[in-house]
Amino acid sequence: MWIYLSPHFDDIALSCGGLVWEQTQAGERVEIWNICAGDPPAGALSAFAQALHDRWETGAQAARQRRQEDQASCQVMSAYQRNFWLPDCIYRPGGESGLFYYDAEQALFGGLHPGETPLVEKLAGAFKELLQPEDQVVCPLSLGGHVDHRLTRLAAELLGRSLWYYADYPYVTSIERPFAALQEAGWNHQIFPVSEAGLEAWWEAIAAHKSQVSTFWPNLEAMHSAIRSYCQSAYGVQLWQAP
Repeated sequence: MWIYLSPHFDDIALSCGGLVWEQTQAGERVEIWNICAGDPPAGALSAFAQALHDRWETGAQAARQRRQEDQASCQVMSAYQRNFWLPDCIYRPGGESGLFYYDAEQALFGGLHPGETPLVEKLAGAFKELLQPEDQVVCPLSLGGHVDHRLTRLAAELLGRSLWYYADYPYVTSIERPFAALQEAGWNHQIFPVSEAGLEAWWEAIAAHKSQVSTFWPNLEAMHSAIRSYCQSAYGVQLWQAP
């Protein structure tokens, strides 16, 4: 079975949607594990989180709505959904201070807060309980440095098993020579072709995340064009493995 680790609900649809569809159509079982899928804690949210809710047009039901959107997206890809308990970083409070660890855009890309270090082992332990030896685990490279992507990768690498890595879209498109360090370190990569039908499924899987499309594109046509261009530039979807 293929296990895709998705820091947020839309990350696999964005980064690997066409590949997941191709795999399931070929008879593979694919599960998408949404890491930051939990509900926000009770109480007031940060002004930053509230502003995101306004942009997404979800209100306080953001986590619930995004779970539903992801269920629809997984159905498009014929993948199974598994949701973990951890809230998105924008909701995680900073201990006894009552503040939030990540309360501004720049904080999302500033590295994992020291107060959250125990989450790495906790997540790794949860993964170990669920994984079987034959499972193929696909982890984000954490390109762009988003804190939840870093957290997911750190936990996966504690498993002590061979991993596949995917490029985090759209962050990968804004980095010059994003794979240079991997190539210099001797990492291997495999290209998984995506058919025209797979590309259409990729579009549909992303579009199912209705609240998130406007974060990246002005409309669906722009999204279609961007994903086609990305797919063509990579000759499909590339997955990487450490030497």
